[in-house]
Amino acid sequence: MTIKVLIIEDDPDWASALTSYLSRERDLLVVGAASTSEEALSLAGTLAFDVALMDIQLEGSRLDGIQTAMLLHERSTAKIIMLTSLTDEQSMTQSFTAGAVHYLDKSRYEELPHAIRSAFRHPAPMEALLKELGRLQREEQLKGLTGAEREVFELIEQGYTQPQIEKKLYKAESTLKNQVNKMLKKLGVKSSKEAVNKVRRRGLLPEADKDERQ
Repeated sequence: MTIKVLIIEDDPDWASALTSYLSRERDLLVVGAASTSEEALSLAGTLAFDVALMDIQLEGSRLDGIQTAMLLHERSTAKIIMLTSLTDEQSMTQSFTAGAVHYLDKSRYEELPHAIRSAFRHPAPMEALLKELGRLQREEQLKGLTGAEREVFELIEQGYTQPQIEKKLYKAESTLKNQVNKMLKKLGVKSSKEAVNKVRRRGLLPEADKDERQ
């Protein structure tokens, strides 16, 4: 079975070299390349691919590779491998939080064929770890809320309107508005929609880009 690969890389020479290198493998096919986050997200809606190789530093893009990975993960079932020259712990942690299943230094490019096959064929253990990491990140963001505020947030997240929440929780309109305002302040957002987006996306996306890229 052929594994279709998308390369997201701002250096055209490196992208070209990477394409040539992977093309030597009979079961790997590079089906596209993007140099910016905008191009990558656009291709995600029109191109079929199984694995994305994502650089973190994307010059000329409003979003870096980690933020792009977060949005790509929401829009595609493709596995994401971060391929970068950054080796700091924060970049690694944020990459996995964003949904990447593997993180590889560019100097270890010879390991790519194996990493691609592994990500495509044996994702289950890593996905279980990513799910737990996501849960921990969610708990970290919500830890400042009181029990009542969290209950309200979770209903908002499920799509309940304010009148519906008032009825379900037997709360007065003024009481609910007060709790919502306190919740928004603690989460550092201006609306319930922003609150849900921030928690779902684990605080990795700039607020200015969230609504625009939904």
